Amino acid sequence: MTDPTQDPLQSAARDHLWMHFTRHSSFENGGEVPVIVRGDGAYIYDDKGKRYLDGLAGLFVSQVGHGRQELAQAAAKQAAELAFFPVWSYAHPKAVELAERLAALAPGDLNRVFFTTGGGDAVESAWKLAKQYFKLTGRPTKHKVISRAIAYHGTPHGALSLTGLPGLKAPFEPLVPSAFRVPNTNIYRAPEHGDDPEAFGRWAADRIEEAIEFEGPDTVAAVFLEPVQNAGGCFPPPPGYFQRVREICDRHDVLLVSDEVICAYGRLGTMFGAQKFGYRPDIITFAKGITSGYAPLGGMLVADRLFEPFKEGTRMFAHGYTFGGHPVSAAVAMANLDLFEREDLLGHVRRNEGAFRATLEKLLDLPIVGDVRGDGFFYGIELVKDKNTKETFDDDEAERLLRGFVDKALYDAGLYCRADDRGDPVVQLAPPLICDQSHFDEIEQILRAVLSEASNRL
Repeated sequence: MTDPTQDPLQSAARDHLWMHFTRHSSFENGGEVPVIVRGDGAYIYDDKGKRYLDGLAGLFVSQVGHGRQELAQAAAKQAAELAFFPVWSYAHPKAVELAERLAALAPGDLNRVFFTTGGGDAVESAWKLAKQYFKLTGRPTKHKVISRAIAYHGTPHGALSLTGLPGLKAPFEPLVPSAFRVPNTNIYRAPEHGDDPEAFGRWAADRIEEAIEFEGPDTVAAVFLEPVQNAGGCFPPPPGYFQRVREICDRHDVLLVSDEVICAYGRLGTMFGAQKFGYRPDIITFAKGITSGYAPLGGMLVADRLFEPFKEGTRMFAHGYTFGGHPVSAAVAMANLDLFEREDLLGHVRRNEGAFRATLEKLLDLPIVGDVRGDGFFYGIELVKDKNTKETFDDDEAERLLRGFVDKALYDAGLYCRADDRGDPVVQLAPPLICDQSHFDEIEQILRAVLSEASNRL
């Protein structure tokens, strides 16, 4: 085996590459940086030729899988024709065509598309739009926003203020003021009505109304919610939850923002998560799966009434990004959506989501697995110390369990996924939408072996 301390690529990675959300102490003293060099379908390969099942679709991104030549060709064709031009007072065909297509796919009257470069930018844009919209329509005091505990909404200062993870926020405080938190929909640890999903959904939604009334409806601009909350380990909404939230938002003239950076573009078996759960948002934020990661792109879909004030006189939304609506990214998105239609990926997820759930639920016979939850091709497995009492691990135990063993052991066994302790310890799975029962079985077998060993170590 090659000595990683003598490998030029390894040395350069350790000396020059600043990896995101990464403890670089892991690579001191010759620690090896995992280097992924290629992908094919549902699999990725490292620089030594070892194959791994991509159980996280890169980072909830690679919907159509790796190595799709039609997407690479779409990027090359567009780059040769028009590699770049901004959408600042100008347009280019691919941004126009993609905006029209997304508007046709979106629920309700979300007919206006504002492009960004990624998900955090989209969330940032939605908050800024909400504040300016209310200023332009004579309600300038409506600027506050509400989101859920443990929810992750991005890293820009505004999006980070919405994020409900104190540990991620502390290094960067003070952040943008006026962001407030309400309970999430983790029914496994429901404080009330845990045995009655509909009652729990009403309770959780009513906490939103309580927060709006406490802050004052004339000060609250928007509520930001993911269809299935990512951080904490895939919390689906209880029955009726979003319908009640919609009623509350309408009653208090508050915008409902569906943050679908993860849930849009097939992750739940529908084009948008709001369609899966039957609610009407005022804004949808998106990114990730729109291009399956073959080029960076994000944006927000906006209801017609929110655009109306910007049609008048000298008014404008004084906000934008150099690479928002990039021609190459837009061309790739169009080709990606063509693939969705040609291969019926939404139907494929709907036909196979039950099998994915059932395969993962086999792991409930392990003493360390407390809960399996999620929707579509988006699942979390919560790990517990005591299955009967649902006792969780303390911070030190979670550190030793997840980072000290599970994370590396899963990767070594050939499964790339996420072992996460933002909230209670979980393993998260979001494989490419092309996956089938053979992939589900491979995921379950690797998880069973590693989590059985983890349980023995306890």
